[in-house]
Amino acid sequence: MSDEQSWRPVEEGRTLGLGGAEGGTIVRDEEHPAGLRLTLEEDPARSFYAVTCGVAGWLVHSRFFDNEASALAAWDEMKPALLELVVQLPAAGAKALDPATRAAGAKLGAFMARFP
Repeated sequence: MSDEQSWRPVEEGRTLGLGGAEGGTIVRDEEHPAGLRLTLEEDPARSFYAVTCGVAGWLVHSRFFDNEASALAAWDEMKPALLELVVQLPAAGAKALDPATRAAGAKLGAFMARFP
């Protein structure tokens, strides 16, 4: 598995300044070759910050904050946790009725509970 240094700007940084999925402006957007993505959106006029993470084929999860410091702290905390999570998921993706998929569901649930 690639480490922390493998994170790169999405589309070479061209997503920065665009509107994000949660209604803010994308100010940070990184992806990892393991199928991970982490996006930070902000709208300071509304005291709105969102951190959205994704694991390709498994999860999209957003968290919301009322200040930049909390959002940046969440970013820093979630980044290594995503790397820990992805190595626990079946590389072949989710398959109905597969015991590995059921176990992955528990791991995904634990991740979301850790980062509500």
